[in-house]
Amino acid sequence: MAAADVRREALPAAVAERARRVRLMIFDVDGVLTDGTLYYGPDGETLKAFNILDGHGLRMLASSGVRTAILSGRRSAAVERRAADLGMEIVLQGIDDKLAAFAELTARTELDSSQCGFMGDDLPDLPVLARCGFAASVPNAPEAIRSSVHYVTRAAGGRGAAREVCEVVMAAQGTLDGALDRYRR
Repeated sequence: MAAADVRREALPAAVAERARRVRLMIFDVDGVLTDGTLYYGPDGETLKAFNILDGHGLRMLASSGVRTAILSGRRSAAVERRAADLGMEIVLQGIDDKLAAFAELTARTELDSSQCGFMGDDLPDLPVLARCGFAASVPNAPEAIRSSVHYVTRAAGGRGAAREVCEVVMAAQGTLDGALDRYRR
């Protein structure tokens, strides 16, 4: 979904209302910020490819006043690096119990779960998707995930899906047009 396609009036009212309340948007990594493919280097290191559109979307969302975070079951130096490049302060990796980590995160940020969004793509994400205020996923997620979220992106994971969700939240909150105006000069 291109920026021009994401407008508050185009969103179902229930989705827009949920996205409007988001103050912290949390993203899984593999299958969401990446296409889910794991590459192994010659020394066994894991390599990941991140999409520049997603990265700019995360920056735009943060600039709009919504904090961003990573919550991942895997641990990767590449994720630490990408999060640092994007100025993301909250990076939780190697998490087996994502729901417990989500509860700790809401307590730490002093936010209610209804003020948090989460974007995940697989069964370990389901408990958080069921608990957060705004749940999003990608079109190639299992049916159990797609049928449990409030919003399924048109774009695939690692191919602009996170950007799309950032723009949905910003559109619902009335900040997207202002952010885009910065580039329309």
